[in-house]
Amino acid sequence: MTALTDEQLKLELKRMILEETGKDDLSPEDISDDEALFGPDAPLALDSLDGLQISVALKQRYGVEINDSKRLRRIMADINSLTDFLRTR
Repeated sequence: MTALTDEQLKLELKRMILEETGKDDLSPEDISDDEALFGPDAPLALDSLDGLQISVALKQRYGVEINDSKRLRRIMADINSLTDFLRTR
């Protein structure tokens, strides 16, 4: 991974999530770093299919493989936790 600041990485992740899930009506600025990403009450309301698409994109872009859906949901609880996970890789 290139040497991105946390803010740059978060913006890149938000763009990737919106692109992979087809949520064209939102912009990265609409996603706060600490709001839940999955579930019907989450602003993005991501589901397991979205998680699969995002996990494939994470593997392609960052070389990380997350095969367990429960682990993916923990890692992607919010943008902050996803950023922390990628920084430790």
